[in-house]
Amino acid sequence: MAQNAATATKGAVRNGNLASVRENTAKGVFIALAAFSILAVFAIVIYLLSASIPAFREIGLFKFLFGSKWSASHNIFGILPMIVTSLVLTVLSVLLGGILAIFTAVYMVYYCPIWMKKIYEQIINLLAGIPSLIFGYFGLVVLKPVMEDMFHVGSASGLLLSTIVLSVMILPTITSLVKNSLENVPMHYYEGALALGCTKNQAVWKVCLPAAKNGIIAAVILGIGRAVGETMAVQLLLGNQVRYPTDFFLPIRSLTSNVMLEFGYSTGLHREALIATGFVLLIFILIINLCLWAVKKNDSIAGNKFFSRKFKQTNSTLAQLNYKKTGSLQDILWILSHIIAILVAVVLAFIIVFVFIRGIPNLSADFLFGESGNADMTLAPAFASTGMLILMSLLIALPLGIGAAIFLTEYAKRGSKLVKLIRLFIDTLAGIPSIVFGLFGAIFFGTYCGMGYSLINGSLTLALIILPTIIRSTEQSLSEVPDSMREASYALGAGKLKTIFVVVLPQAISGIVTSIILSIGRIVGESAALIYTAGSVSTMPEGYGSAGSSFAVMMYKFMSEGLEIDKCYATAAILMILVIILNILVTVSQKFFQRRKAK
Repeated sequence: MAQNAATATKGAVRNGNLASVRENTAKGVFIALAAFSILAVFAIVIYLLSASIPAFREIGLFKFLFGSKWSASHNIFGILPMIVTSLVLTVLSVLLGGILAIFTAVYMVYYCPIWMKKIYEQIINLLAGIPSLIFGYFGLVVLKPVMEDMFHVGSASGLLLSTIVLSVMILPTITSLVKNSLENVPMHYYEGALALGCTKNQAVWKVCLPAAKNGIIAAVILGIGRAVGETMAVQLLLGNQVRYPTDFFLPIRSLTSNVMLEFGYSTGLHREALIATGFVLLIFILIINLCLWAVKKNDSIAGNKFFSRKFKQTNSTLAQLNYKKTGSLQDILWILSHIIAILVAVVLAFIIVFVFIRGIPNLSADFLFGESGNADMTLAPAFASTGMLILMSLLIALPLGIGAAIFLTEYAKRGSKLVKLIRLFIDTLAGIPSIVFGLFGAIFFGTYCGMGYSLINGSLTLALIILPTIIRSTEQSLSEVPDSMREASYALGAGKLKTIFVVVLPQAISGIVTSIILSIGRIVGESAALIYTAGSVSTMPEGYGSAGSSFAVMMYKFMSEGLEIDKCYATAAILMILVIILNILVTVSQKFFQRRKAK
C-alpha cells in the first residue's frame, strides 16, 4: 500500500509538473503574440529608414526636406511643397470635420430622440465604412462640376475640394469618439447644472461638453492621423502638381498622393526618394500617436478639473442669473447641432442613392461573373481575389490578435508598464496609413522576401492592417467576462489555460465575430495598400503566388482607364452593398450575443 501511495504521489507530482510546463509555455506564447505589435512597428520603422538612407545620403537630408522642386527626370527631389500641402489640407479638414463631428455627437447624445438614436448610429457607422475611393470618386464626378460652375473656374481640383471631401471622411471617426466621451461624463454633472438654474442647453454646452474636453482632443488627434494618411481620395481631387497651396483651386500634391502616383514606375534614386517620402509620413504619424498617448496619460492622471472650478463659480445667485442671461448662445448652438446632424444624414443618403442610381443599372451577370481580360474587364477576378485575401489575412491575423488580447486581459498585470507599452504600439500600428503599409509590403515582402506582386504579399500586408482591430475588439470582450466565471472554473480544478479556452473565450465570441466582420470590411475597401503588393491585374488569380485585384483596386483600374465609367459606378455599387451588409451583420451579431448573455 505504501508503494502504491508513493507511486500515486509521484504521478501527481509528474502531472503537476506537466501542467506547470504547459501553463508556462502557453504564457510565453501569449507574451510573444502580444509583443508582435511592437515587433511589427519597429520592423516597419527600421526597414523604411534603412531603405530611405541612400536617398538621404545622395540627395541630402536638408535638400530633401526643404527643397521646393520634384523632378524625377532631372533627379531633383524636394518635398517641402508636399509637406506644406499635407499639413494645410489636414488642418483645414480637421477644423471643418471636427466642428461638424462635435455638433453631430452632441446631437446624438443629448438631443436625438431615443427611437432615432440607433438609426443615426448606424448612419455614422455606415459613413465610416464607405471606402475612401468612393468618397474620392463622388467628389470627382459630383462636387467638382458643381464647384466649377459655382466659382467659375476651369478646374475645381485643389485644396477646397479635397478639404470638403476629407472632412466628411474623418467625420465618423471623430463623431464616434466624441460621442463616447460625452456619454462617459457623469450624469450628476448634467443634473447639478440643472439644479443650479441652467437650462438644458446651458448644461450641455457649458458643463458637459467642456467636461469631455480630453476625449474631444484625443478624437481630433485621431482625425489628424486619418487626414494625414489619406491617399486614394486626395489623389483624385488635388490635381497632383508639386507646388505650394497658395490658392483654393490650384492643382497641388500631398505626400501620400506623391507615393501613390509614382511608385509603380520608379527605379533607382527615384524609388528611394519615394520610400523616404513614406518614411517622413510615418514620422508624422508617430508624432501624432505620441501626442495622443500624452493626452490620454494626462487625462488619467489629472482627471477633469472643469466641473469643480465651474461649480465653485456658480454658488451664488448672481452666477445663476448670469447663466440665464447668456443662454441665447447655447440656444444658437442647439439649433446648429440639429442642422448639422440633419446635413450629415442627408449627405450620406445622397452618396448612397447616387451610387446606387448610377451603378445598379450597369450590373449584369456577365459583368459580375463573366470571363475577364485586359480588353474586357469583369468583376469575376475581384470576387476570387477578395475572397482569397480575406481568408489568408484572417488566418494570419486572428491567432496573433486573439493571443495578444488573451495576454493583455488574462496574464498581464493591469496598468503595468508592459501593458501600456504594448497598447501604445497597437495604437501606433492602427494609425499607420495604408500607403505606408503598402510601401513596407512592396519592399520587404515583395522585394526582400521575393514575393513580388502576389496575393500572399497582399494578405501579409492586410494582416498587419487588421491586427489592431482584432486585438481591441477581442480584448474588450474578454474584459467583460465576469471574474466569477473564472473563479468558478478554478474552484472546479481547471487550470488557467483550460479556463481561458473552455470558459472565457466562448463568452467573448461576440467580440471575435465583430472583429472578423470589421476586418472583412477593411479588406474589402482597401486599395492603397494592395496596388503595390497584391497587384492590379484584370485576370483570374491562379493561386496565392500570383497577382490579383480586389474590388477597390478594380474600381481604381476602371477609373484609371477613363472609358469605363459605367463599370466604375457598378463596382462602387457592389462595394456599397457589401459595406451595408457588413454593417447589418455587426448589428445583428451584437444583438444575438447580447440576448444570449441575457439568458
